[in-house]
Order: sequence, then structure tokens, then C-alpha cells
Amino acid sequence: MARAQFSAESSSGGAFVRQPNRFTGRVTPHSTSPPGGGPDEQDRWPLEAGRYRLIWCRACPWAHRARIVRGLLGLDDAISLGTVDPIRDERGWAFALDPDGFDPVLGVSFLSEAYLATDEDYTGRVTVPALVDTLTGRVVTNDYPQLTLDFSTEWRRLHAPDAPDLYPVELRPEMDALMADIHADVNNGVYRCGFATSQEAYDEAFRAVFARLDMLSDRLAGQRYLMGDAITEADVRLFTTLVRFDAAYHGHFKCNRNKLTEMPVLWAYARDLFQTPGFGETVDFDHIKRHYYGTHREINPTGIVPLGPDESGWTTPHGRG
Repeated sequence: MARAQFSAESSSGGAFVRQPNRFTGRVTPHSTSPPGGGPDEQDRWPLEAGRYRLIWCRACPWAHRARIVRGLLGLDDAISLGTVDPIRDERGWAFALDPDGFDPVLGVSFLSEAYLATDEDYTGRVTVPALVDTLTGRVVTNDYPQLTLDFSTEWRRLHAPDAPDLYPVELRPEMDALMADIHADVNNGVYRCGFATSQEAYDEAFRAVFARLDMLSDRLAGQRYLMGDAITEADVRLFTTLVRFDAAYHGHFKCNRNKLTEMPVLWAYARDLFQTPGFGETVDFDHIKRHYYGTHREINPTGIVPLGPDESGWTTPHGRG
């Protein structure tokens, strides 16, 4: 069997099986810890503006969703932001973009230092996003699905006055089911294509990706956003995959039945979001391409980064409201 990009996350049948999230603490006003204190007995950290730092990479879709939600909710001043370099080597995510190669708040060169400060026995893959406590240097959470939902719910008292409701109570049952399907078949589905090491595993993932995209296209043909006439967390989660589709997933991950630009409804929908404040300005196609093509050497051994595709279409009229 071919070598896997991440051997610890490959099944015996050649399927990519993403590792679980190691740190699952939550920042919440319901923590019983005092200000400045650590987690309580339920791993709940106290809600404090300015205490926590969101570490992200512009290339990573999971981290990108946290960056977008933080901005849409007006949490920029409440949660500081640290950015790692898109090129990840055997040492993991590096703060190479910062002066002298150190995060100016955490004082570390690699995100792995915060992981090991939290669990000295940690041996898994270091991932972004990670919410780090600046008082102790410990990772609160790398549980990306819960993190953004908590930004909407647990951090509400720190939202901007005009912040949107990205996770409306009345829509949550339907949204949760939809987001689970999008995660399985699209968000993680493209990785299941790209990191497959058997034809069978790839074929199964490929069919699931495009079957789900076809269903989402049908859904969006009759409404502007996934849940109706307002942007929700579900749109953020789909957007961060769609915006990378032609730049990385179509070629690098072999998701090549169609380009996004060849799926009219989804292409118009993605442009609509891209042109919405809080979305497009957080996209960095250079970082996206350099990360995927430059770090997945089992897939792209030469490390050559493509010059295309043409990005100018993202700012053309979308005709969706």
C-alpha cells in the first residue's frame, strides 16, 4: 500500500481517519473558577476578555472558520490572534511570521510547545485552531467544532452590539444535522480523498463529496444561505472548504469531477460569502497553496506550488440578493 501522509491516521483499508481532538476545555461564564484561575472540575475556564489567544493558520480551513466567526461576532478585542506559518515541517506549526520567530504574547517558537506545556506526554499531531491561555501558556481547546459554537453562545456578553446570531436556538436541531453531513462528506471528505492510500477508499470518499455538493447545490438554488435568508455557522463551515476547492482540493486532493467554478449555484454562493465583510479579507490564496502543495510531500513529492488558478472571479457579481 502507498505511504500515508499521516500514518497514524490511516486505516488498514487505506482510508484517512482523522485523529480526535485532544484538548476539550471550554471558556464559559458558568465556570466556577475565579478570574485568573484555571479550569474547574468540569474543565471550564473563566470567561475573561483579553486572556485567551486564538492560534490559527491562514491556510487551514478548520482554523479559518474560527477566525471568521471571531470577526463576525466582534470578538477581535476580546480574543487576541496569533498566526503560524503555512509551511509545516516535522516540528509542526511555527511562529516564523513573527519577529525573531517567536509569538509575541506566548513567547514560543512552535505551537507544539504549548501542547507539551499542557500535556508533556502528547504525541499526536499538533493542530490549529488552538485557544491558548496567555496566563499559563496552556492549551484550553483544539476542539474546533465546539470552539466556534462557544464563541456564539458562551462568549455572548462580549459580542459586538450588532453581532449576528450564527447559531439560532430554533434552528439548532436542523443545523446540527446539516453541519454533521457537511463535515463528513465535504469538510473532511476532501481530506478523505486526498489522504486515501487505496483506490477503494478514494472512490468512496470522492463519490460522497460530490453527492453532498449536489445536494447542497439543490438546497441553495432556492435560498440565499444554507438556513434561509441569514448567514449562520453552517455557511461559515461550508465556505472555508469551498474557497479552497479549486486552489487545492480539485488538483492536490483529486476532487476533480468539477471545479467550483463549474458548479454554478455553489460558485455564486461562495462568491456571495467571499464578498461579505468578514469573509474575503480573511482569505490568503498564497498561504493556502503553499501549505497544501508544500507540506504534503507524500502527495506532492516535488513541493512545486501551482501558479493558478485565476483568483479574479471571486470579486465578480454573484447575483444572489
